[in-house]
Amino acid sequence: MNSTGHTGPAAGRAVPTVDVDRSDPAYRAWLKEAVRKVHADANRSADTHLLRFPLPEEWAIDLYLKDESTHPTGSLKHRLARSLFLYGLCNGWIRPEACVIEASSGSTAVSEAYFAKLIGVPFIAVMPRTTSREKCRLIEFHGGRCHFVDDPRTMYEEAAALAERSGGHYIDQFTYAERATDWRGNNNIAESIHTDASSPDLRGCRKETPHGRLV
Repeated sequence: MNSTGHTGPAAGRAVPTVDVDRSDPAYRAWLKEAVRKVHADANRSADTHLLRFPLPEEWAIDLYLKDESTHPTGSLKHRLARSLFLYGLCNGWIRPEACVIEASSGSTAVSEAYFAKLIGVPFIAVMPRTTSREKCRLIEFHGGRCHFVDDPRTMYEEAAALAERSGGHYIDQFTYAERATDWRGNNNIAESIHTDASSPDLRGCRKETPHGRLV
């Protein structure tokens, strides 16, 4: 048995410890397949393109834009969501049939809904009632469900409470992003830009080393 516990940044209280029986053959088989599917999402897709943006020649500046819209979800948070799901799976927090919950009305929720559907678990995004219908439609398109709150300040507490009531996992991007991903690897955008900037495709630039990067 292995016990894991974690806290949400806004909830201000510990989520109940979950006992994980890693010797269960059915769970191990499900986990292996879920991790394979998440990894396959990265492996079957080419990395996003680095596109040169034309500027006046006299400026002597080479400007390149990273087109994250070509991810399956069209979201710049697609890489982060992938890392968060891998982190949750490998820690035993994301379980078969248990709901994954996030406090987000933006791109993160769209991508997390996609990965939840990919591995076959329910997904709920906790968001303000004023969230645009288009954003809700994108989350629902990827199999997620929207849970509305009247006061946006209660989103995080509600997400943690909903996870506790349902026996699910509050994936909590603002707590776990820096743990789940590493700029030196794991296909995050920083690592990708660093690799692109060192590639032969940019050898025609005025400067071999970029002067700056803006996200």
